[in-house]
Amino acid sequence: MHLMINERGEILAFQLTPGNVADVSIAETLSKGVFGKLFGDKGYISKELSKRLLKQGLELFTTLRSNRKQNLMKLTDKILLRKRAIIETVNDQLKNISQIEHTRHRNAGNFLINLLAGIVAYTHQPKKPSINLAEQHRLLLMVA
Repeated sequence: MHLMINERGEILAFQLTPGNVADVSIAETLSKGVFGKLFGDKGYISKELSKRLLKQGLELFTTLRSNRKQNLMKLTDKILLRKRAIIETVNDQLKNISQIEHTRHRNAGNFLINLLAGIVAYTHQPKKPSINLAEQHRLLLMVA
């Protein structure tokens, strides 16, 4: 399952795909109608994808692979890239609290109903994982 969330931990988009589907091929579909900054993991590293998203109004930031040269990045973007781990927290809450990873479904319909119910349950949580910046980082972001 591919997820896109905002800084408040709210799910903006999701797509269910087989395990062998590359992250790069899903990114444009998930990000339709979204603009600003997009933070992803190493699966989203692609110069072509970055160019296409930039035309759409999205600036893509990813962690670097060890064999790639370092690009200059603003301090604010570096701070936000470190906060990218909240997506893993959202995935964990969907699996463990909303129990979408239940594996004993007798048919695909039951699986999809369980998945959608888990996502709806997550959206109604009063406290979602979000980017909580320390005061010094918040000031840096306001200056930039």
